[in-house]
Amino acid sequence: MTPSDEILDIVDEHDVVVGQAPRGEATVRGLRHRCVFIEARDAGGRLFVHRRTPAKLVFPSHYDMFVGGVVGAGESYDEAALREAEEELGVFGLPRPEPLFKFLYESAEHSWWSHVYQVRCELPVNPQVEEVAWHTFLTDAELEQRLDDWEWVPDGLETYHRLRAFRAGGAAS
Repeated sequence: MTPSDEILDIVDEHDVVVGQAPRGEATVRGLRHRCVFIEARDAGGRLFVHRRTPAKLVFPSHYDMFVGGVVGAGESYDEAALREAEEELGVFGLPRPEPLFKFLYESAEHSWWSHVYQVRCELPVNPQVEEVAWHTFLTDAELEQRLDDWEWVPDGLETYHRLRAFRAGGAAS
């Protein structure tokens, strides 16, 4: 099965399941589905940052400060967060990611309910080569210096700004 064939739950504006569709169809038709975003930090508190592979279905070769992805049909956000974090970081035995908040991401082409998590990864990472073309760990200051210079995934950049507002005591949505 290719990633395009993966079955997703299609949801409405209230995150209620209204149907199912293959991932490729959901992407092409702009059907609203579910995604998870996991902020992964190492033992020193540095953030895992990576560049997506050119073969990615959505936002190929863009930089991202989150690991994550789509939530499969019938899968919970929490299950998807742990699965996606372990897959993309290439680790097993990761602590369960901590849920932070949820919001509806919408652009002209895409719409998905986004659940944001954080996790501490003290294990050596071996990122999934199908997903990650390059990676490093950056301090918050190093990341801030690159925000205007690198081509970031738009949903990740929006999530990053919402996470900063959430941590500053503001609303995430």
